[in-house]
Amino acid sequence: MTAIQTLLGDEAESLLSHVCHGISKERLHLPGPDFIDRVLQAGDRSPAVLRNLAALFNHGRLAGTGYLSILPVDQGVEHSGGASFAPNPAYFDPENIVRLAIEGGCNGVASTLGVLGSVARRYAHRIPFIVKLNHNEFLSYPNTYDQSMFADVEQAFAMGAAAVGATIYFGSAESRRQIWEVSQAFKRAHELGMATVLWCYLRNGAFKVDGVDYHTAADLTGQANHLGVTIEADIIKQKMAENNGGFNAVKFSKTSPKVYSELTTPHPIDLVRYQVANCYMGRAGMINSGGESKGAGDLTQAVRTAVINKRAGGMGLISGRKAFQKPMAEGVALLNAIQDVYLSEAVSIA
Repeated sequence: MTAIQTLLGDEAESLLSHVCHGISKERLHLPGPDFIDRVLQAGDRSPAVLRNLAALFNHGRLAGTGYLSILPVDQGVEHSGGASFAPNPAYFDPENIVRLAIEGGCNGVASTLGVLGSVARRYAHRIPFIVKLNHNEFLSYPNTYDQSMFADVEQAFAMGAAAVGATIYFGSAESRRQIWEVSQAFKRAHELGMATVLWCYLRNGAFKVDGVDYHTAADLTGQANHLGVTIEADIIKQKMAENNGGFNAVKFSKTSPKVYSELTTPHPIDLVRYQVANCYMGRAGMINSGGESKGAGDLTQAVRTAVINKRAGGMGLISGRKAFQKPMAEGVALLNAIQDVYLSEAVSIA
């Protein structure tokens, strides 16, 4: 606990002692060793889906806790191979991506069809695979911002994947098509017994108002989460909320004054609690993304994000660039520091 407090610095007291009053922890379906039996078993998921979710929950350093630490590496498509792997060229080789996830004690590794397919026979039985089905790519010029299918569910099933993943750019002009495509893919994945993970991202230039970026607003991202669980994502990946009031600033859609006066405050744990609440009060687990690598401050930022996520009622962290853009030993240490937050009994639910 002392190491966590030291990394949090001046924020330690605020982040470790805060209590959420707007949405109390008693209302949530919280992660735990019995999460599948206590929460998921009541739903419509098949025994095969529950088995694959159990494979994720019971792997790595967080095995048996109900929390998840996942290594995602799809940035070679999403951002370009050079932008992603030039800082550490070893990760042009997919085997090193999977090795980092294993040595880093992760529950699973999420990547592209090509990355995971290239080493599936060696590693699919050693760590759960999450095959990312769709991507945005930046080689087409001029750039567009859309998610296109790069793989189908059967390919993921054939390589022994435990789950499939996909992104929807909620709020974009293309979002209705993406919602349908991903909904159908998730339906098929569940039929085949695989779990589903949805990257619930916002994408619209109008979500930036007067110099404030509301792509990480609690109210907008919360609604994206709500749409994600509507198409039966088992796990929601979301960027951590950094502000609020997106609906009011953009002046569209519908909201309620109580969202801002009663259910949330500006405190980061309250903002993330609202994101969790929109995942059916935690019936679908929410993992926050780790964000880009900024160098020396990555460890502190990763631990801070993990503390906020856990105390808000989240299910874990999915951190990529902060880990793989460093030498493997440093990447392993960062992943382990994130996991230590979820293993620490002193970091409680707010």
